[in-house]
Amino acid sequence: MRALRSMRWFLLALVLCLVPASSFAGIFISVGFAPPVLPVYVQPDCPEPGMMWTPGYWAYGDDGYFWIPGAWVPAPYEGALWTPGYWGWSGGLYVFHGGYWGRHVGYYGGVNYGFGYMGIGFAGGEWHGHDFAYNTAVVHVNETVIHNTYVNQTVVRNSTIVNNSHVAYSGGPGGIHHDPVPEERMAEREQHTAPTSFQSQHESAARADRSFYAKNNGGHPATLAVARPLGTTAQSMHQAQTRPMAQQQQRPMTQTQQRPMTQTQQRPTTQMQNRPVQQTQSRPAAQTQQRPAPQAQSRPAPQAKPSAKPKGGHEPK
Repeated sequence: MRALRSMRWFLLALVLCLVPASSFAGIFISVGFAPPVLPVYVQPDCPEPGMMWTPGYWAYGDDGYFWIPGAWVPAPYEGALWTPGYWGWSGGLYVFHGGYWGRHVGYYGGVNYGFGYMGIGFAGGEWHGHDFAYNTAVVHVNETVIHNTYVNQTVVRNSTIVNNSHVAYSGGPGGIHHDPVPEERMAEREQHTAPTSFQSQHESAARADRSFYAKNNGGHPATLAVARPLGTTAQSMHQAQTRPMAQQQQRPMTQTQQRPMTQTQQRPTTQMQNRPVQQTQSRPAAQTQQRPAPQAQSRPAPQAKPSAKPKGGHEPK
């Protein structure tokens, strides 16, 4: 047992030596069994410009594999692109290569995460000067807010590695077999930046939530992607992947049906029916019926008594 453990650490150290010093795609952990398949989910709309999509993936914790939901993340600097982490096969073990930020997207094992990360490079958008343009052929954005978009199906086809079985690892038995292309090798040698603090907090929250562990959810987490971008106060790990679908259906109804009813139907009803009734019925009734009654009956009564004094000179007995 001790010899096997020593061999595993030796192989891990050997793989670490092959990682470029300038790269943050370090090795975090190695596991003896493969991660679960990648679940299929709906990407929530990008809510504002400058956000980059980071796909969900399986990480490994103290209690086995756990899912880190996909999320929109603020770009840490102008021109930044995200290279997702991936599980690779090495020396009989599944070894995790962490993700990083850089000017170009590097090698991520050919794993097709979708939404622009089709296996080779990134087809979800590109930087145009100071602004990031989104390729709506593969990513979802709120086009009422984001106008810097385009459609390019060619780059999607050229960068897609078919993965119908949704395998979550590269190499090994049943894994994806894709060697790095020259562009990916060049990107690996560039200067990289570690995940942002928002991403680290996102991972820590998923690690602490037992519902994200495959042993508890059978490889089917309830929350596959979060709707709100990381770094916002209202962002929650418990916004299920079905919620973006509900938002896509209910948003038009809320804006075009419910709000107009509140402004043009409900408010006029209150002003034209309820308030006029109080002005034309309640208040006039109090002025014409209740107040005149004491004036017509009580005031003439005292005028009849003085009329008796001039006739008899004294009050009648």
